[in-house]
Amino acid sequence: MSELKDLIDTVSRALVDMPEQVEVNEIVGEQTTVIELKVDKTDLGKVIGKQGKTARALRTILNAASTKLKKRSVLEIIE
Repeated sequence: MSELKDLIDTVSRALVDMPEQVEVNEIVGEQTTVIELKVDKTDLGKVIGKQGKTARALRTILNAASTKLKKRSVLEIIE
């Protein structure tokens, strides 16, 4: 498991009410890595946050970590 996937998994589980429902998939492309985050329907609002602030914060953390690893990554929140 990659460091970026672990990072999103850990932070997401801390945010939601049902951490056992959190699924994180990593799709590695040639230039960009896509991190897919899937949570329970009832926890979707917690991961996205008001006006998308929590989702934006998750993406900021992911970008900082991937910059350090000299990679490019994108966070997709799947409903």
